[in-house]
Amino acid sequence: MESKNIIITKQLKKTINLYLSKWKLISFFVIIALALAYTYLRYSTNLYQASATIRIKDDKESQKLPSLAELSGSNLLSGKTNRIEDEIAVMTSRSLISNIVKKLNLNITYYKQGKIKEHEIYENPPIKINFFAHDSIVHQIDTTLFIKIKSPSEFLMFKDDGKSLMDRDDALGKTFSFGDRIKTGFGDIVIVPNIGNHSPTTGSNLRVSIRRISSVVGMYQSSLSISNGEKSSVVKLGLKDNIPKRAINFLNQLIKEYNNDVITDKEEVVKVTSDFINNRLELVFKELEEVDFTAEQLQKRNNLTALGAQADIYLQSERQNESLINSTTNNIQLIDYMQQEIKEKNKNSDLLPVDIGISDGNISQVTQTHNNLVAERDKLLKNSTESNPVVINLNNQINALKENLSNSLETIKKSSQITLSNLNKEDARIRGQLYSAPTKQKQLRSIERQQSIKESLYLYLLEKREESAITLGMFTSNAKVIDKAYSTFIPVAPNRMITYLAAMLLGLAIPIGFIYVKDLLDTKIYDKDDLQEVLNIPYIGDVPLTSKKRKLINKVDYSPKAEAFRIIRSNIDFLLKNNSSLTKKVFVTSTKAQEGKSHTSTNLATSISFSDKRVLLIEMDIRVPKIMKYLNEKPNKEVGLSDYIANKDLQPFDIVNKLKNNKFLDVIASGTIPPNPSELLMSDRIKDLFDYFEGKYDYIIVDTSAVGLVSDTLLVSKFADIFIYVVSANNVDKRQLAAVAKPLYEDNRLPNMNMLLNGTNFDKKGYGYGYGYGNNPHKKKKWYQFSKS
Repeated sequence: MESKNIIITKQLKKTINLYLSKWKLISFFVIIALALAYTYLRYSTNLYQASATIRIKDDKESQKLPSLAELSGSNLLSGKTNRIEDEIAVMTSRSLISNIVKKLNLNITYYKQGKIKEHEIYENPPIKINFFAHDSIVHQIDTTLFIKIKSPSEFLMFKDDGKSLMDRDDALGKTFSFGDRIKTGFGDIVIVPNIGNHSPTTGSNLRVSIRRISSVVGMYQSSLSISNGEKSSVVKLGLKDNIPKRAINFLNQLIKEYNNDVITDKEEVVKVTSDFINNRLELVFKELEEVDFTAEQLQKRNNLTALGAQADIYLQSERQNESLINSTTNNIQLIDYMQQEIKEKNKNSDLLPVDIGISDGNISQVTQTHNNLVAERDKLLKNSTESNPVVINLNNQINALKENLSNSLETIKKSSQITLSNLNKEDARIRGQLYSAPTKQKQLRSIERQQSIKESLYLYLLEKREESAITLGMFTSNAKVIDKAYSTFIPVAPNRMITYLAAMLLGLAIPIGFIYVKDLLDTKIYDKDDLQEVLNIPYIGDVPLTSKKRKLINKVDYSPKAEAFRIIRSNIDFLLKNNSSLTKKVFVTSTKAQEGKSHTSTNLATSISFSDKRVLLIEMDIRVPKIMKYLNEKPNKEVGLSDYIANKDLQPFDIVNKLKNNKFLDVIASGTIPPNPSELLMSDRIKDLFDYFEGKYDYIIVDTSAVGLVSDTLLVSKFADIFIYVVSANNVDKRQLAAVAKPLYEDNRLPNMNMLLNGTNFDKKGYGYGYGYGNNPHKKKKWYQFSKS
């Protein structure tokens, strides 16, 4: 478990160092991303939030406390919640928003164009356009006017061809004076300048956008947000706009239009009742005039002027009976008026008069319910059609109530007629007792009775008309303003912090993702950990990457490369400390060519010789010899290893080259390149060669062929005390290395096999290097250099 944690920690540290090593690339992308974010914020259009709060009042709210059964019900406030949602639907309706757009002229916007972006002018634009066409035509226009101010009195106007004013030639525009009547495809217009500080500037470029009302309404519908808390009548309104003042004006106008719409709905019912009463007043007034005229003519013909003396002959019962007859007759007359109103009612306005004085209270309640359903249906029709299932259901309820109302009126009328008939019989009986009254006086009394009935009905209708007039003026707005529209004038979009944060994350994600994918797909070997992930083979050390110009180490050398070979030298001594042979034979091979096998052999032999050890370096890679080139020496012997094997007359000492600058290091060159290297290396003279030098040198370093390409190395591997398998960093594929080296190690084809990593570039993968102190051990790292481990 502890070993696993160590591996995870090392891998994590390795990954972190990988990304830290690429800090310049990551920083570059972050800076570019932040620069793009700054440019975006610099030239983008800011959006501002305007807010308002209102409370929807309910005229039907009861002042009495709810009962215990109502409090325990789960739907105590459900009706109220549904009503708030209905009112929100009204506030967001296209008809209501369309009225706001028209009144605030939101379909016409003015822009002042700059070099890079244009600036919208909402309040006090430099110019104003007046239309001669009807509003119905202007509201359907969708066009753009480009205007360039030529002087305080003249301007150029261009066609809408999709080009910016910056790209237009003045010769393409047409010159007009302010106040001229200009003919256009949508009617004549007049452009007038603003005055004072807001007058147009000479040379300025203006763009006037005239949009269709329907498209502007759709835009504001999507931008408008209305919400209310659960079981609350408080509604919060919000609107985002690039002009905060315009958003404030819109919300204030929205509240105003909503209140006007609610008041208009309430006034419709009262107006219907008032019209009904006025029509009946005209009829009753004419009837009363006819009765008065008849009474006047009767009194003139019969000289009936002194009637006071006969008043006491009427019994008190007759007066009471007459009062009942009057009341019943009025009730029948009002029922007739109501029935006539129901029959003659226009289908486009189904509202019925309420509380006109019919004695049955159920009629007034049914009429009020009918009007409420009509108002609810009309409100839905503002944003719906007749085919809406809810509208159809409401129409069915309205028709059912109207039918029920007609039946109730007919029943009450029949009952009242029966009562009136009984009262008339009683009146006839009483009048029969007054047999002594003159016939003419009876006629006059009958006419006066009709006159009294008509007069009482006329006075009653006048009273109802006054009540309707008073009610009409008492309606209040439905929305109580808690907070008028306001704005903080702080942009809510684009959010600068979020934009910069997103840019920074994107700037980090792109290079980090690239580095991660590249590292994930990378199958090369870079360091010891990469090597040991592929092969579980002893590791003897690594050699850092150096300049190609400097291939050999020096005796006095503190470079990482020299330190690396000193460490390898010490490791070899440790591994061969129990070796019984007099001369330690170190063979060097690799998977393929160009992995630094000869470079490693030469420097290792040189490093050992610097410790005053006698070293013989044998160039056994007779196919591609490189050692003498690395040593920058020419062989002082004309023959080499291949010549020795082929020519039995040559002795081992005949092919040894003495170096001028290093008395402890001798070299056997490869000699003449033969056509059959493998057959030569199978010769017994190879064994004779090693036997001859046994004890004469402390070390024999043998540079063999690449084991992954040819079998030469395997032919001489039995003479080795230790094999150094060189792996070139950033050169060999992991899969190729595993396929070649792993079987050799497992089958012990290469005795005492140890891995050496050559050309490690720790800065490339971000891993520190631990050899030595360099040429300047006291040199301080710069601020941007991360610590290496």
